[in-house]
Amino acid sequence: MSLNAESTAFRSALEVIRAVEPRVADAIGAELADQRESLKLIASENYASPATLLAMGNWFSDKYAEGTVGRRFYAGCQNVDTVEALAAEHARELFGAAHAYVQPHSGIDANLVAFWAILADRVESPALKKAQVRQVNELTEADWFALRRELGNQRMLGMSLDAGGHLTHGFRPNISGKMFDQRSYGTDPATGLIDYDRVAEAAREFKPLILVAGYSAYPRKVNFRIMREIADSVGATFMVDMAHFAGLVAGKVFTGDFDPVPHAHIVTTTTHKSLRGPRGGLVLCGPELADQVDRGCPMVLGGPLPHVMAAKAVALAEARRPDFADYAQRIVANAHALAEGLVRRGAKLVTGGTDNHLVLIDVSGYGLTGRQAEQALLDSGIVTNRNAVPQDPNGAWYTSGIRIGTPALTTRGLGTAEMDVTAELIHTVLSQTTPGESKAKYVLDPALANKVNKHASELLAGFPLYPAVDLG
Repeated sequence: MSLNAESTAFRSALEVIRAVEPRVADAIGAELADQRESLKLIASENYASPATLLAMGNWFSDKYAEGTVGRRFYAGCQNVDTVEALAAEHARELFGAAHAYVQPHSGIDANLVAFWAILADRVESPALKKAQVRQVNELTEADWFALRRELGNQRMLGMSLDAGGHLTHGFRPNISGKMFDQRSYGTDPATGLIDYDRVAEAAREFKPLILVAGYSAYPRKVNFRIMREIADSVGATFMVDMAHFAGLVAGKVFTGDFDPVPHAHIVTTTTHKSLRGPRGGLVLCGPELADQVDRGCPMVLGGPLPHVMAAKAVALAEARRPDFADYAQRIVANAHALAEGLVRRGAKLVTGGTDNHLVLIDVSGYGLTGRQAEQALLDSGIVTNRNAVPQDPNGAWYTSGIRIGTPALTTRGLGTAEMDVTAELIHTVLSQTTPGESKAKYVLDPALANKVNKHASELLAGFPLYPAVDLG
């Protein structure tokens, strides 16, 4: 039997790897098997296409390419220029942005590039101006002291972690919480929704240099027009981190007031999650910030990863196809169906439902912590992650919530009927799990876990993962 191109490519790659370190080849094969057999509901994960995955394993990995297209610090980067320019072109066209910077290695890196670009553009400091025009080794210790004082004493207002924000929006253990004098805005205690009047009040009182919008666990849309008006009212730069919902923007599910690109001064995102590309980040901005953004390397980034930029170009090209818009619509339809199925069975959801790709279950209604629920579900073949809920009494480690999302299962082809079955499986596990003697311990009948695991496998059997890839 002749093999198709995808099977041949991946089988050949594993054979080459196995000849050097068979344990790595085994782990790669095991990972594919595990992903094929489990209900992956982690909202930040997806399945990249074979073309995207293969674009990362090539000779671009051997290249150093500090600088930007046409302005490298190393010779011989003409092919890197080609793939970086293609990735940036696809990003600009896909999102309707004036400028795209595709070098960030991750979402955190993209946010760091954005923070420092804003600081360099906005902060009036003799030391900063000197740093921009002189070589680093020409700056005196006094220059550095003044620079640190200016750049480390600016204010940022972002969404709090327990309300659904990300740790890079000012969470204290993260570098963002150390770079900035930071304050958070939360959500309405009664509804779990953003109260824009309270955000505006906080902005007027705090007067931040940067107002950050975006989330990692907020199951609703954000009105970016209103947020921009708030930023403008206090003279703040408006930054949006759309890492989680970039695929919904690309697929034109979020338009008008809910599309951040026309409203924000600068937008960051990852290229995986709902965008379904390789692990990495990118930054979108207007021409006024483009020069500063393009200094991301060596400002805060190490050498670019040309093999990942090649994969970004492939994934962004895929996202410009008409079928991606259909995919994005199905993500949201599936999330609605999953939320409705859970509510119908008595689950308590933060905000009562969802407008996007994710659902946040308050598992305290089942008498559990997030950590107990996460592990019980994993035992049953359902992969999720624990997450804090607003005003979470269990903190950010144990939590009181479970965050689930539909991008990955939607990629596999599951629809709204399957989401209702998934809701039943989740509810069955959580309702039959009891807390143990600590916030991490729990009791779940292994027979029930095996039954749910079997049911999940039967559900997934009709939606094979990477059906064109046969590893033998």
